[in-house]
Amino acid sequence: MSRAQRLLELLQALRRRRRPVAAQTLADELGISLRTVYRDIAALQAQGAAIAGEAGVGYVLRPGFTLPPLMFTPEEIEALVLGSRWVAEHGDDHLAAAAADALAKIAAVMPTERRDELDATTLLVGPSQRPATAATLEAFRTAIRHQRKVRITYRDQNDEASARTIWPFAIGYFRDTEVIVAWCELRQGFRHFRPDRIAALAVSDTIYPRRRADLLKQWRATEGIEVTERPRPAARN
Repeated sequence: MSRAQRLLELLQALRRRRRPVAAQTLADELGISLRTVYRDIAALQAQGAAIAGEAGVGYVLRPGFTLPPLMFTPEEIEALVLGSRWVAEHGDDHLAAAAADALAKIAAVMPTERRDELDATTLLVGPSQRPATAATLEAFRTAIRHQRKVRITYRDQNDEASARTIWPFAIGYFRDTEVIVAWCELRQGFRHFRPDRIAALAVSDTIYPRRRADLLKQWRATEGIEVTERPRPAARN
């Protein structure tokens, strides 16, 4: 578990409780040492988390720390709900569950009136079947997260098979298909692979030698894709 993930889980453990909780209880719940709890509490407090308490007494997260999530505008709420519903309908099982969990966490820290807006939003996503390539996409998401090489057997548009070792670093989701973006060792260049044409795959334990972010940046430059900040809508009168 990374330090960032551990700090987030510690915040979640505190957020679930309204009364002070002992450091030892937190340590047991998170599977970390008592010393680590004290160090992480201090780190969170230094970053502005409103955690009250002290060693030997217990800790509690004051409600004020959840203020930023409460400031969502109606349009931001609609965007969150629409995006989460799309992922829930079109993503693989784990991604769909993660979208639902994320929306539930957001709802939990909203005031009642904002939570009602979230539940009552009228932006809907039509039902769809899980893609037949869901398991393949899930394997690639894991490989990308950990920057692992993947060995595949790929069939091109002429149904000719080839064995490849690729470095996947992005997945493009389109209306009718998905595309794996990767560096191909066989072709020594960037290539795009449709998951429905991958006959077999094996995620390697080998980490590819370049940073995922660097590959993405170079691919964008190669494809002529410019990353620009989207203009914000004009202020309303």
